[in-house]
Amino acid sequence: QVQLVESGGGLVQAGGSLRLSCAASGSGFRINAMRWYRQAPGKRRELVAAITSGLSTDYADSVKDRFTISRDNAKNTVSLQMNSLKPEDTAVYYCNAKIARDSTPWYETDYWGQGTQVTVSS
Repeated sequence: QVQLVESGGGLVQAGGSLRLSCAASGSGFRINAMRWYRQAPGKRRELVAAITSGLSTDYADSVKDRFTISRDNAKNTVSLQMNSLKPEDTAVYYCNAKIARDSTPWYETDYWGQGTQVTVSS
């Protein structure tokens, strides 16, 4: 059974930094793309940043030049370094991974973390 466990959320003042981490546990699988999403109260979940297994990255315009996504393929982890935080970054942040089992490498399944709250005060 694959599980994604997140850590690192919290309360920070505007202009501050936080680092989120997400670790995938289990065995017998390969992780393809990994992503961070966020959902603010009353808003739709939105994609924040993505990274491929080859370490290509992509970011939402709203976080470019402030957030950095990275991953460690050997440890099955993904991180999101968030700098220059703004009150509008306040949301629950979710880790997402597209995972293929070794027994069915052509078939991907989406896995989600439990979410971690990030609150940025003004």
